[in-house]
Amino acid sequence: MAALRTLCVFCGSSLPPDGRFAETARSLGEAVARRGIELVYGGGRVGLMGVVADACLARGGKVTGVIPVGLFRREIGHTGLTTLLEVGSMHERKQRMYDLADAFVALPGGLGTLEELAEISTWSQLGLHQKPIVLLDVDGFWGPLASQLDRMVTAGLLEPENRQLLPRAADCDAVFELIETYQPASVEKWITAAER
Repeated sequence: MAALRTLCVFCGSSLPPDGRFAETARSLGEAVARRGIELVYGGGRVGLMGVVADACLARGGKVTGVIPVGLFRREIGHTGLTTLLEVGSMHERKQRMYDLADAFVALPGGLGTLEELAEISTWSQLGLHQKPIVLLDVDGFWGPLASQLDRMVTAGLLEPENRQLLPRAADCDAVFELIETYQPASVEKWITAAER
């Protein structure tokens, strides 16, 4: 993989009471800044979103937030970023974050994080990009999703090669190791000749 210049982080706009979630977000933000990588994220000031952005900024890192105009108040847009881009819709937000990013990391989050993760993984499966995607675990948070993906493979609904699109990392060092050693999946077709 080429040098990692920008990293998009998907994460929750809520702050779980378990302090390990915020600590992991803080560690990731600091690691991004320390490595001289620009952070791209959803532009919010609260929850895990705010923690990862503030940690990166506190270490002198560059942070670009992308937020839909209608969500600026609801997600409490972060006005202290290097760059804050306001877009017209959630679709534009995801597209802009994708365009800006060299790789993606998902911290724990809710439905929004899950939706972003599903879309970017689907784009990879369809061959629309070959950018690494990593799930950063906190207390086994992504374990149930990993189990569901494995079940999809067993059921014949997901190719084993595409299952590898969503590896889990236990800490920040493992995140960057997975990104640096990433090999794109090479599944070229889903429909067999007999099905055509």
